[in-house]
Amino acid sequence: MRGKEIEVAQATKTPATVAEVMAELAALEDPKIRAVNEKHGDDHGVNLTKLRALAKQLKTEHELAGELWHTGNGAARLLALLICRPKAFEAAEPDPLVARAGWALTTHRVTKKSEGLDLPGLLDTIEAEMKTAPDRLQWAMNHCLAQIGIDHAEYRARAIDIGERLEVLKDYPTPPNCTSPFAPIWIAEIVRRQEGR
Repeated sequence: MRGKEIEVAQATKTPATVAEVMAELAALEDPKIRAVNEKHGDDHGVNLTKLRALAKQLKTEHELAGELWHTGNGAARLLALLICRPKAFEAAEPDPLVARAGWALTTHRVTKKSEGLDLPGLLDTIEAEMKTAPDRLQWAMNHCLAQIGIDHAEYRARAIDIGERLEVLKDYPTPPNCTSPFAPIWIAEIVRRQEGR
């Protein structure tokens, strides 16, 4: 099933199959993109703009997303993240890599398209879970905390307070002339730069 066929299937409410989506991803594979991505540790050669367009055609397909994730294919897993329904996951279901990707996508929304996003709820979750999260997940949650504080002045004091109380990455070794990843310092520095002080 190629792009147009997927559009037709979605218009008639016929869900795409894993085999059809994998065939579409194979058709989108570009050896030049794969060569660049492999240098950065990624194992796919699909242009991300085309991947997003495919996700837009498929819309939210949570069951399909789970099946795509289990293929282990890099492009299929990226697509799965775009078409899944995050609220449909049980807390114990997503592994730290999936959760980290979810937090990265959420951080992007915090920065670019925050309307409809429950920022107080995100802060509640960060406050309750970041301190004990696995390291990589902790980094992603910390980034989201910092972006909330940077981009949303009305939540800045709460974001700084959470960072100060949890002390996640407080002692992270930071080279000279670099900003610490400790959220209160990170928030203060970026806001200072934005305000031109």
